[in-house]
Amino acid sequence: MKFVKMQGCGNDYIYVDGAKEHVENKPEVVQRLSDRHFGIGGDGVIFINPSEKADFEMEMYNADGTRSEMCGNGIRCVAKFVYDLGLTDKNPVRIESGGKVKTLYLHLKDGKVDTVTVNMGEPILTPAEVPVDIRAFASPIDPNADKVVNQPISLVFPDGSTAESRMTCVSMGNPHAVTYVDSVDAVEMERIGLTYEHHPAFPKYVNTEFIEVVDPKQIRMRVWERGTGETLACGTGACASVVAGVLNGKNERNTTVHLLGGDLQVEWREEDNCVYMTGPARIVFAGEVDIDKVEKYKH
Repeated sequence: MKFVKMQGCGNDYIYVDGAKEHVENKPEVVQRLSDRHFGIGGDGVIFINPSEKADFEMEMYNADGTRSEMCGNGIRCVAKFVYDLGLTDKNPVRIESGGKVKTLYLHLKDGKVDTVTVNMGEPILTPAEVPVDIRAFASPIDPNADKVVNQPISLVFPDGSTAESRMTCVSMGNPHAVTYVDSVDAVEMERIGLTYEHHPAFPKYVNTEFIEVVDPKQIRMRVWERGTGETLACGTGACASVVAGVLNGKNERNTTVHLLGGDLQVEWREEDNCVYMTGPARIVFAGEVDIDKVEKYKH
């Protein structure tokens, strides 16, 4: 199978032309390819397929083989893949992911895609649509609430210890819980992130963003992605965090998000209520892999 390894702010995936490569049992293959010791290594695998609704479809899998509806860094790399490899000459290009179509504006350098601005659409705040189950909260919340903002949440860790936190819930096509900390460097990512991911309040699990406010125009972010763990960046998470920051009075509508793997510029525009994200897309290397010879690491 031919593939291209790509990354956006260090959020790295294995990209495959789904129109040319036909892969059976994708979840199991994704697990083997994503392993950083036994496989190619990545945060998951993205298949780029034909689409009846848009120019292309992004079929995304997390490293553990589970499907995901959307990836902001991933979709920017899809745009670079189809343009730089000559699958389209359109600009903007429309890409379907999880049944929703996003419009991507390509910024070129020497004839190749350098950065991409994605119209990520309107943020989803309604609890049932995020989704977040408000019945799982220890403190009462109005069952008719139209959003979950600065909501107390009780965390129970595997060792039986507990902690109290507050979160704001946003969906950018996938669910996010945004919480504020004094220092992102001090966060015990695996312990807290995994507990958030599997909290009963999240029927489809959740991505969790830990945010340190630098000033109204800058935030620092670390992210725990469901099905993968901590990653160097998350585009949808950066968008959700800027929306949450506006709702909590923490940051302005146009904010720079500093991630471990680089910076993203995110703007939640008042005129159309849509979130626009701009960031880089990079090809790391291309190659071929014999899927049958990639061993699965038995944890």
